[in-house]
Amino acid sequence: MDATCIDYQETGYFSKTVIDYLDDIPELKSFYSYRPDLKGFSELLENKQVTANRELLAQVLTEQYTKSGNPELPFLSTVQANIDLLKQDNAYTITTGHQLNVFTGPLYFLYKIVTAIKLCRQLEEAYPDKKFVPVYWMASEDHDFAEINYTNIGHKKIQWNEQVSGATGRLNIKTFRECLNQYKGVLGLEGHAADLAAIVETAYGQHQTLADAMRYLVNALFGQYGLVIIDADDARLKKEFAGIIKQDIIEQNSFKLITQSNTLLQTLGVHTQVNPREINFFYLQNNLRERLVQEGEQYHVLNTEIRFSKEELEQEIDAHPERFSPNVVMRPMYQEYILPNLAYIGGGAEVVYWLQLKANFDYYGVTFPILILRNSGLVIRKETTAKVQKMELTAAQLFKDTDTIKNEWVKTHTQHDLSLKEEWRELQCIFEKLKLRAHKIDPTLSPSTSAVQARLKKAIDNLETKLVKAEKRNYDTRLQQIEAIKQEIFPKNSLQERSENFGLLYVKWGQLFIDELIRNFEPLDFKFTVLSE
Repeated sequence: MDATCIDYQETGYFSKTVIDYLDDIPELKSFYSYRPDLKGFSELLENKQVTANRELLAQVLTEQYTKSGNPELPFLSTVQANIDLLKQDNAYTITTGHQLNVFTGPLYFLYKIVTAIKLCRQLEEAYPDKKFVPVYWMASEDHDFAEINYTNIGHKKIQWNEQVSGATGRLNIKTFRECLNQYKGVLGLEGHAADLAAIVETAYGQHQTLADAMRYLVNALFGQYGLVIIDADDARLKKEFAGIIKQDIIEQNSFKLITQSNTLLQTLGVHTQVNPREINFFYLQNNLRERLVQEGEQYHVLNTEIRFSKEELEQEIDAHPERFSPNVVMRPMYQEYILPNLAYIGGGAEVVYWLQLKANFDYYGVTFPILILRNSGLVIRKETTAKVQKMELTAAQLFKDTDTIKNEWVKTHTQHDLSLKEEWRELQCIFEKLKLRAHKIDPTLSPSTSAVQARLKKAIDNLETKLVKAEKRNYDTRLQQIEAIKQEIFPKNSLQERSENFGLLYVKWGQLFIDELIRNFEPLDFKFTVLSE
C-alpha cells in the first residue's frame, strides 16, 4: 500500500482540544505530565515509579492464557516471552484498551493495537537497554452491552440480540451462533475468508465467555507481534489495588479532584468527557454490576438489597476486592497501578478524558502515563484509488464535504471563469465613489449606500453560485464519481475507521493487512494515514 499522511486538523474530524494537545499549547500543560515524544519518554523513564507487582502480574497473565479448557492459542511462545519480560525491572508496557465489541467492532480497534505494537518497536530502537511490551487491556468489566453487541461489515449490521446484565467479559456466548453464522456469511469464500472464518469460529464457537472469545480472536491476529492481552477482572490484581479502592470510596477523593479539574478545563473551552460521581466504583458479581452509593452512614448497591456499614464495607473490600469494579474515572488508575506502564494509546475522546484525571493520579502518587493519540487510517481499495487519481483529487480533499469537493473540482477543470471576484472589485470601486458623492450631498445617506452595496454583494454571490451549478450540470457524470468515492470511503458521512469492521479487508489481504498497518503507521508523527492499494 502507498501511504499519504495529512495533518489531523485538515481532516475536520478531531476536536480543538486534541489539536491543542498535539500542538503543545501552554494552557493544557498542567493536565498531563510528559509530552508524547522521545524526549518525554526519556524524562518519564528517569522518573517512573513502578507500583506493579511484576511477579504476580506475570503469573496472572500466564494463567489467563493457559487456563484449562481453552483451545490452544497461536503464537503463545511469542506472547509468553513478553509476559516473562515483565518480571524484569527494565521492561515496561505500552497499553491500549477497548470494550469487547463483537468481532472487534470498528476498524479503529485494530489501529489502537497496531499503534501500540509500532511504538514499542520504535522505543526499543531509541532505548536498547529497555524492553517494551504492547498490551491490550480488555474492558471486561464494562456492562454497556448495547455499545458492544454489534458490528458493521460490508454495509450490513451484525447484531447479537440477547437480554443480558452484568460485566460483558463474563457473558456466556452460548446464544452467539446466529450472529457468528451471519458474520461468516458476509466474509464469503474468496481470498482469506476461510482463514478468518476459522478464527472467529474457534473464538466464538469453542469458548464460554465473551472475554475468552475476545482473547482468542485478538491473539490470533496479534499474538505473533508479541501483544499481551490482560483481563484485569481478577481477585489477585484487585487485591493489589484494594488500598486505593477503600480510600477512594470512603474519602471520595476522585470526585473532588476531578470535579476541580473539570471546572478548570471548562474555563479553557474544553468539552469534558466524563463526570465523576461521589463513589466511582460498581459492585460486581455474576450478572450484576451496579453503582455503589452512600446513603447516610450506609453504603447501598443500587437496585439490590445489599447494604454495608463503613466497617462492613472495609471488610468486604479486604475479603472480596474483585467485587469492586472501577468506573471510567478510576479504571485508568487501576490500570496504571498494576502495570509497569509508560503510555496509554487512545482515540480523541479518550485523550481528553485522561486530561481530566491527572490531579487524581498526583494525589495517590501513581505516575501519570504519556497520552498518545492512536493512529488513524483510511484504506482505499485499488478500484477507488484509480477513480481518485483519475479525478485528480488529493488526500486532503477527500475529507471535505461532497459539495465542497464538487465545487472545487468544477472550478479547477472548467474552461470558463466562474468567479466574479474581479467584477466585484470593480463594483466596490464604483461604490466607494458613490459613497463619497452621497456623503458630500448628505452625510446621512452613507448607510443607505452601504445597504445597497450589501444587497448587490448578495446578488453577485448568488449569481456566482448559479454559474457554478450550471457548470456542474455539464460535468454531471464526473461529479457522480465524486459522490460514489465519498460514499464508499466515508460510509454514512463518517470516518471509515469508526464504522466499518476489519473483516473484508482481512479477506482481501489476510495478515498482510496488519503488516502494512504496522509498516505505515508512525505513532509519534501524529498524522492521519491514507492507505491506497
